[in-house]
Amino acid sequence: MAMAADTQLTKPYTAHVDTFARDNMPPPEQLPEFLFTRPEFHYPPRINCVVPFLDRWVAEGRGDAPCMIGLNESYTYRELYELVNKISNVLVNKLGLVTGGRVLLRSANNPMMVATYLAIIKAGGVCVSTMPLLRAKELSYPLQKAKISLALCDSKLSDEMEKAKAVSPELKRVVYWGAGEAELDKMIAEAGPEFTAVDTASDDICLIAFTSGTTGDPKGTMHFHRDMLAVCDGFARNVLRASPEDRFIGSAPLAFTFGFGGVLFPLHIGASFVVLEKAGPEELPLAVAKHKVTVCFTAPTAYRAILGKIDQYDLSTLRKCVSAGETLPKGTYDAWLKATGIKLMDGIGGTEMLHIFICAIEEEIRPGSTGKPVPGYVARIIDDEGNEVAPGTLGRLAVKGPTGCKYLADPRQLKFVQNGWNITGDTFLMDEDGYFWYQSRSDDMIVSAGYNIAGPDVEAALLTHEAVVDCGVVGCPDADRGMIVKAYVVLAPGQAGSDALATELQNHVKREIAPYKYPRAIEFVTQLPKTETGKLKRFALRQQAAAGASPTVAA
Repeated sequence: MAMAADTQLTKPYTAHVDTFARDNMPPPEQLPEFLFTRPEFHYPPRINCVVPFLDRWVAEGRGDAPCMIGLNESYTYRELYELVNKISNVLVNKLGLVTGGRVLLRSANNPMMVATYLAIIKAGGVCVSTMPLLRAKELSYPLQKAKISLALCDSKLSDEMEKAKAVSPELKRVVYWGAGEAELDKMIAEAGPEFTAVDTASDDICLIAFTSGTTGDPKGTMHFHRDMLAVCDGFARNVLRASPEDRFIGSAPLAFTFGFGGVLFPLHIGASFVVLEKAGPEELPLAVAKHKVTVCFTAPTAYRAILGKIDQYDLSTLRKCVSAGETLPKGTYDAWLKATGIKLMDGIGGTEMLHIFICAIEEEIRPGSTGKPVPGYVARIIDDEGNEVAPGTLGRLAVKGPTGCKYLADPRQLKFVQNGWNITGDTFLMDEDGYFWYQSRSDDMIVSAGYNIAGPDVEAALLTHEAVVDCGVVGCPDADRGMIVKAYVVLAPGQAGSDALATELQNHVKREIAPYKYPRAIEFVTQLPKTETGKLKRFALRQQAAAGASPTVAA
């Protein structure tokens, strides 16, 4: 008995009854090195991150302060606190959530998306949030990979959710909100407004965010409770440096970790934020003016689009603007500064790292550069063998800090984490002063208007059309979107390329996968460049797309 007790004492504490997430973590030797060199990253062994994000403000007497602003309703901190508590009670008492259980969340950006997200985590669950544009096929993968039995979904998105449920035996129940007498709304109305946050370990998993996938299936990136705080104590505190009087807005889906940072950062300091289901280049500046927003998060594409009509909007309350999701061209930086007087803060982050890890503070920005590592992180440029290269030399970006890659049961962990470093898949160079300059992606990811799109994902969709016998998909430079998806298509015998067929293929892709992934350009070719072993020479297609020429095939 003594031996059993001793063994139990040596195991790390977890509040999770369902230990699936911890059981499917990478082994210790495959994890990156985590750095906690600064005091702000010294978290207690047990912490539920929702308490410092939400509960603390009510406990400290700031419950009546403005918190969340939606299209039709607004919430004080106390009102959001009570809504989150009610949903947590529903999850535990009505829906049978046990600590460590995964819950799929499907919604556009709205107050219920935020409230359910926080409630899952407060109840000790693991949130798996998904983008509203995903189709059933794309939803079924995380459902099966993360063995999810419960989903919460906005009723407006029920069609694809029900299709996904039909092909996902793990999913036992979907509970909807928002349509008259929706089941979740009824349960919330009957639930109590008090709920004590589960006493989770700081390294209990609270979020699994699935990547867009560069090759093959998406990867589930797992994040601790402490990670949610670390991105606030790192980037938000030391680089963004906002205040409780600020009001945030962003355009990225909250299912993107970049997008949810626009919720976590204001909650961390007791500020307020706006959530919009539609936050395009027309809706975003209108909301800035209406709600007197001071901090904006969006992609370079959106800033460029707003510039074209900037005289139509009152953006006078803006004081900080963050650009991420794709590289920020110097021309966009210069034009935004001239039009608004605001220096765009460029940053690079990643789903694996949770949020931005390189960015310059406003006083130290060098236009065209991504910046320097966020305090608490270190970065370097390495060659293919993992050796650090001299300043001014192109190479692969490697980074480490308080957050890092933890893939869910995925052998690709060995590719992303090497010798304790996170290898992001980006090609950079670092100058003599320690500034990092983005060059390109090192893999097959296409970054278009802030969205990450995997070429193989689009290829797989195209190949389900009877007219397509082979195809290759790459990114093509574009002045408005940074990059667009371009497909080189080999047609089946008897098929002829035409504008009508190109449109048909585009619409086919929109039906098969998320519509934003469709190829905006299609070129019909007789052959694709291949290696001797028959593999697609994607780099050759990228070169041809950049040159604006048709791909050539070696004899």
